[in-house]
Amino acid sequence: MTGTRGADGKLKSGPYKEFFKGGSVSCEGRHKDGERTGEWKFYLRNGRLKAIGKFAKGSIHGKWTWYRENGKLMQTGEFKNGERCGVWTRYRADGTRSDEGRYLGEKKVGEWKTYDATGKLAKIKTHAKA
Repeated sequence: MTGTRGADGKLKSGPYKEFFKGGSVSCEGRHKDGERTGEWKFYLRNGRLKAIGKFAKGSIHGKWTWYRENGKLMQTGEFKNGERCGVWTRYRADGTRSDEGRYLGEKKVGEWKTYDATGKLAKIKTHAKA
């Protein structure tokens, strides 16, 4: 069986943390049978949250949120079995929405909307179904 193993060679299970060289936490979550599971948090070197989301059977799964170094939202999206799916929204450094649309099987599908710096709809591009 593959998976993350501890120094003793056993598959990791239970709470888990990794640290940056300076000692601050870089990520934290849980392992089950050597695989990431449940909610995980990833941090920037400045201690702020970089990303938060879930894993299922070692694969990224469900809703995820990413943040910038200034703490503002960068993007939100969903995964299913490690692939992007569902609605994804990206934001500019100032926090205004940049674009949004849907993924299916790692491909953009349907309408993708792009917004200008004031938040007004600037254009719509239609992508074919996967």
